[in-house]
Amino acid sequence: MAEHTKTDGPTEQKPKAAKGGKGKGDKTEAPVLVTGPEVKGPPARMHEHYVKRVRPALAREFGFANPHQVPRITKVVLNVGFGEGGKQSKALDAMVVELGQITGQRANITRAKKSIANFNLREGLPVGAAVTLRGARMYEFLDRFITVAVPRIRDFRGLPTKSFDGRGNYTFGIKEQMIFPEIDYDKVERIHGMDITIVTDAGRDDVAHALLREMGMPFRGEQPVLVD
Repeated sequence: MAEHTKTDGPTEQKPKAAKGGKGKGDKTEAPVLVTGPEVKGPPARMHEHYVKRVRPALAREFGFANPHQVPRITKVVLNVGFGEGGKQSKALDAMVVELGQITGQRANITRAKKSIANFNLREGLPVGAAVTLRGARMYEFLDRFITVAVPRIRDFRGLPTKSFDGRGNYTFGIKEQMIFPEIDYDKVERIHGMDITIVTDAGRDDVAHALLREMGMPFRGEQPVLVD
């Protein structure tokens, strides 16, 4: 008769083999990584400038009693037109890459909405690329444009003040993408300009003009506001 031996304390159990294995040895499952809450970076410098300086200045100038009445920039749109997009797809792809480098966001290809025979344009043909920036990326782009890109414009005398659309939105053009330091000159295949539209919720040109001026936009004939 076999003799059973007692042991003190709990017995050690071997790990069970995972089901569905084909054979040799135990199959160890990959560890599950448990992460904490997402840690956000510091707010954009231009956004802090808006909260601390621009909003109080506009409230005093236009008599806004409620801080929520003070207008703000809602988005920035960069648009590059390219009429030969259907014929030179590589050049268009290069523009998409460059817009991504400038903005930190992937650009979308814009296509013709209708066919125009006189321009050899048919519906759906690629005609350019565009990027729409909001939130932190919008403020970071404005900061880099005002403080870094604008001083690189040759013979710069200020942005025109008559480019508002009557509803508080401002559009201006740039002749070449080389003013942005993110662009490597040696890798540029074609020099091109772009249109930049700053959309606000001001609803009026005079209020939008004051908003952009306080944000540091260097308008022609005006002393630009420095961002701390």
